[in-house]
Amino acid sequence: MIEKEEASGVENMGMSDVQHETHDRLVNLQTQIKEMSGDVVLVGDIMLDRYIHGYANNLNSRAPVPVLKETHRHDDVGAAAHVARGLENIGLDAILFGVVGDDQPGGNIIQALEDEEVECDGIAIIEDRITTVKTRLIAGREYLISNQQLLLRWDIEDDSPINAEAHSTIIDQAVTRISSADVLVISDYGQGVVTDDGAARLINAAKIAGVPVICDPKLTGLHRTAGADWVIFQTRGLDLMAKRMACNDSSEAAKILIKENNWNNLMVLQGENGVTVYTNNDEVISAPCTLSEPRGMIGIIDAAAVAVAAGVNLKLEVTDIAHLANAACECIMNGTQNFTLTSDDLANRLGEVAWSLQISQR
Repeated sequence: MIEKEEASGVENMGMSDVQHETHDRLVNLQTQIKEMSGDVVLVGDIMLDRYIHGYANNLNSRAPVPVLKETHRHDDVGAAAHVARGLENIGLDAILFGVVGDDQPGGNIIQALEDEEVECDGIAIIEDRITTVKTRLIAGREYLISNQQLLLRWDIEDDSPINAEAHSTIIDQAVTRISSADVLVISDYGQGVVTDDGAARLINAAKIAGVPVICDPKLTGLHRTAGADWVIFQTRGLDLMAKRMACNDSSEAAKILIKENNWNNLMVLQGENGVTVYTNNDEVISAPCTLSEPRGMIGIIDAAAVAVAAGVNLKLEVTDIAHLANAACECIMNGTQNFTLTSDDLANRLGEVAWSLQISQR
């Protein structure tokens, strides 16, 4: 026992065996996450996220709606593009396939990604198509110390079918790159890039090549995830599926979904309740949230997808991937300014959680 404690650099300090094991896992992950390398083929919908910040001190005199006094605004890449940025930031090379319109938002997205060395050759620029832009109004009271909150979101989008020839070219190119990749990520926001036939071709190519598949699906597109190794839900999504399926609880729904869709693992992001993974072996693995005051939720699915890709690339155990994804979500909920995960954020958060386990027993 003494040798084990010295090797891990931790005195037992009254920690239980489970706490001690968790501490050691987190410390090991902190080291491994700094040594990332590998190629990720990422196929999905690409968007621009626009954030308008300000103060909401008054209501409109003609309707019971807040009046936003704008202080600043910024644009950021969103959806699959946001995942691509996160992958690059933790040391993985993202090869992104998707579409944008021949407009300023589309051009801004490509420029931002190229600036961060994301490979964009697989992004098709389609004439007469509008790049999806999601605008969020975020505000608080000017003279009160309080967290800002989302007031409104409005979307400009084109969910019409993508030109068949352009879409076929995107999928063909992605399939070609899968055989030399380490991971395939499919990010489906229902904007037309991920189709029934396209998803089937991508997953089949990955299976043939022995490449793990991670899917972030819309609930209406679960049939496009058949055979995935990892599928990511938020807790409200699983709760909704449980109601639709007339299940007794979410756990029962998870087991049925895994069996029906031939998934290996279903990861459920539960915000302040942490992360739970259901496996095809009927295991349930939980990583509790350690934040005292979790805040923003924007970007946690993208962060989790990045963390799972990292864990799969490192060939980690399911338990380790759950802890890694939980730490990634905590980075976002702890108030990361631009909602984008970095390797430093992730390594620091893992270290903080490990340290909290150690000192809590002193």
